[in-house]
Amino acid sequence: MTFRILHVDDNALTRDLVELSLARDPAFVLLSCAGADEALRVVADWEPDLILCEATMPEMDGAEFLTRLRAEAVSARFPVVFLSAYAQARDVEAVKAQGAAGVIAKPFDPQTLAQTLRQQLYAIRMTAAGYNFHERLRRDTATLAAFRGRLAGAAPPEELQFCAHKLAGAAAVFNFRAVSVQAAALEEAIIAARAGEGRPETVAAKLDALIECIERV
Repeated sequence: MTFRILHVDDNALTRDLVELSLARDPAFVLLSCAGADEALRVVADWEPDLILCEATMPEMDGAEFLTRLRAEAVSARFPVVFLSAYAQARDVEAVKAQGAAGVIAKPFDPQTLAQTLRQQLYAIRMTAAGYNFHERLRRDTATLAAFRGRLAGAAPPEELQFCAHKLAGAAAVFNFRAVSVQAAALEEAIIAARAGEGRPETVAAKLDALIECIERV
């Protein structure tokens, strides 16, 4: 797998340093731009996996560059990580509130920059996956509701147990802890009922609790 990085910085020495740093990792393909205007002209065609941008530049600073990116549909989806000498916690939260994916403090360690960017890319992808999982939860609500109608006077179907099992694991991965706990409780109730050790109404109650939990997310 390769990662396309668009580096934006008005300082030629920093551009050279980033190029040397990322050359240590063959997975990175780098395109350097000397300013935000140049980056805006090439970003749509380059389609970077990540934009590494100096936060303070004379012609257009990082914040304005990010605003310009987000204003165009073709470039709004590209994640931006700022390089900044001001990377205290409050500053990081401020740029994230503006839509940046993160901040790397300057001066950075050239020997670890590639690994740092890998960590940023992983976090970005996990965040995106979390959003996608959130949408999946919404769709799962209809599926679970359909199972609810099949519980009256019948043993819990095996498919419902399988669904609860998968949902408990996936919700834990994406840090939807409450959903994971409720799905696991539903699975346990189904196992008990299918073994003749639990009551069908307990399964129905656990299923209702899971659906309500998802609807609150």
